[in-house]
Amino acid sequence: MQDHLVRVVTEDGQLRAAAADTTELVREICRRQQADLTAKVALGRLLTGAALMGCLLKGNQRLALMIEGNGPLGRLMVETDATGSIRGKLQNPVAGLPPREDHFDVAGAIGHAGFLHVIKDLGLKKPYSSMVQLQSSEIGEDLAWYLTHSEQVPSCVAVGVELDAQGEVAAAGGFLVQALPPGDPEKIVGLEESLLNLAPTTSLLRQGIGPAEILRQVLSGHQFTMQQETELIFNCPCNRQQISDMLSGLGNAELDSMILEQAGAEVCCDYCCEGYSFTEEELTSLRS
Repeated sequence: MQDHLVRVVTEDGQLRAAAADTTELVREICRRQQADLTAKVALGRLLTGAALMGCLLKGNQRLALMIEGNGPLGRLMVETDATGSIRGKLQNPVAGLPPREDHFDVAGAIGHAGFLHVIKDLGLKKPYSSMVQLQSSEIGEDLAWYLTHSEQVPSCVAVGVELDAQGEVAAAGGFLVQALPPGDPEKIVGLEESLLNLAPTTSLLRQGIGPAEILRQVLSGHQFTMQQETELIFNCPCNRQQISDMLSGLGNAELDSMILEQAGAEVCCDYCCEGYSFTEEELTSLRS
């Protein structure tokens, strides 16, 4: 089934929640980024977290999540919008770390010191930007910490990626639960305790259990109303004209260097890894 996200609100008006299946888009983006096993899990978690937080956007609003740690992965960047279009990239796609206690060492790959940046373009004069220190570098916990302490919305976040025997993404997804104003933290604490017995989201997805049914298990004992169902897709808006404009902005000296030393230019998008070739004549035409 196509990757998608479901958002609900409990009928008592105390909780809102979302669950997502991100398997296909995580698989596609990790393939393009040539990520190794641990990097797939790390980037997949951040992609899923962005999808869950993105469901709270409206209209033309956009969201970017960036993690900068002192681990081998360096910077992880994910962007999404209100329509469910998502893209992501890794500064270094090879973590090169062995599993620890039968789990991929995501925290070690990201690093135990660093920051989570959240940038929101809400259609105002300037984007909203916030930064918090990484708490565990496991990503889900860091996103929950940001939402609870920076946005002052008590939240529970679970994101996961499961790989098959060949190292390919077999399942990816997660859920987000938030206390609605006035935001009783005890609601989230009680929910977290009850979720200790819930199977991992990826295990449920592999059993064919979709986001809506996952929310029924997550919100066990709560009646809820479906608010939104959104298709999630990988999408990179880069194009030849955009790259051409970028080259033009480098200035004549840089363009002349490319013409003389390289006899052209090859530009690769960091997100989708698509290449754009420019001949000497094309570069010459870009000189101002």
